[in-house]
Amino acid sequence: MRLFPILAALVVCAVIYGVVFQREAVMEMLGGTAPGEAAGAEAAETASAPDATAAESAAAAGPVRVVAIHSVAQTIDSAIVLRGQTAADRQVEIRAETSGQVISEPLRKGSAVAEGQLLCRLDPASREATLDEARARRDEARARVPEAEARLAEAQARVAEAEINNTAATKLSEGGYASESRVAETRAALSSAQAAVQSAKSGLEAARTGIRAAEAAVAAAEDEIARLEMRAPFDGLLESDTAELGSLLQPGALCATVIQLDPIKLVGYVPETEVAKVAPGAEAHAALVSGQEVTGEVSFISRDADPETRTFRIEIMAPNPDLALRAGQSAEIAIASDGTDAHLLPQSALTLNDDGALGVRVVSDDSSADFTPVTLIRDTVRGVWVAGLPAQADVIVIGQEYVTSGVPVKPSYRDMTQ
Repeated sequence: MRLFPILAALVVCAVIYGVVFQREAVMEMLGGTAPGEAAGAEAAETASAPDATAAESAAAAGPVRVVAIHSVAQTIDSAIVLRGQTAADRQVEIRAETSGQVISEPLRKGSAVAEGQLLCRLDPASREATLDEARARRDEARARVPEAEARLAEAQARVAEAEINNTAATKLSEGGYASESRVAETRAALSSAQAAVQSAKSGLEAARTGIRAAEAAVAAAEDEIARLEMRAPFDGLLESDTAELGSLLQPGALCATVIQLDPIKLVGYVPETEVAKVAPGAEAHAALVSGQEVTGEVSFISRDADPETRTFRIEIMAPNPDLALRAGQSAEIAIASDGTDAHLLPQSALTLNDDGALGVRVVSDDSSADFTPVTLIRDTVRGVWVAGLPAQADVIVIGQEYVTSGVPVKPSYRDMTQ
């Protein structure tokens, strides 16, 4: 009774050993083929089938239904996009040119100022008295000029008289009617008169020099008084408070900072590969991070590249009448350049080929799919503008991911707006 279960167990163990560890030998004894080998052979045969067979199979299955659009190229302004920021058109720090105590009421930052408006006034102290003294000296110097001119005229008259006397004495001496001492006396008188003329001329020149010195002193005193008032050089806004009443300003001390924001300046840097595409006067559009938008024109393109980034500074002037735009805001700037032919397509129509190139699937003349590489120009809310397609193309917009080049397709067409 106990022998049978033991024999049964031994038989089962032998069968399991043969099936698991000696499967090939068992299959040869039974005259069959292992299922795994049959499946492997079938897979190898399928894998070794040429691509032409797959294509024939696809063709036998019928064309693939896709949705396409008739796209026609349009000429658009290609834009150069760069990052930049807004900046004040003009900004100046108004500083004192002389020393003095501020006697004007301060203006607070943010206030609008007009050109020529008083910002800071300093105490004149004794400067007005100095100006009066300079003017008095100038008047005194001017009064000396007529006196010097009269002396010169008198000296010139004496020279003329001495010349006449000398001539007469010389002629009389030649006729024996005058002595040599008489001639020498008249010549001495002539020399004395000529010396008096030179002295009178020197006195006149000294008087005129005194006038110029006095006038320079007056101008210096007037300039010193003019420096007591610091005014706005242009219409703008105060970026800082003006100097406080009673504060002492030394030469170079800050009175106020004035900026001008209308027009406002947009500053960016163009890479050297695209700087040739930008021209002065080109239209530019900027979108600020705050959502504000502004349009202007290129006013400046640097001729010298930044030594570190190899980019060129570019400036755009844009109107800002309501002063809504502030200096220092980040902006994305698009600068228009020469037009180019492009197609407006849905963004979903873009795909990649096996090499990773960006492009679209198009319907060829023989009603088969084909891949065409494209270049992305601009992204808009209506779609993307791409270049690289012919003037007219049937672009697959639905089903392009399920076909490859050469696969027959059966397109149905729709409008771009659908």
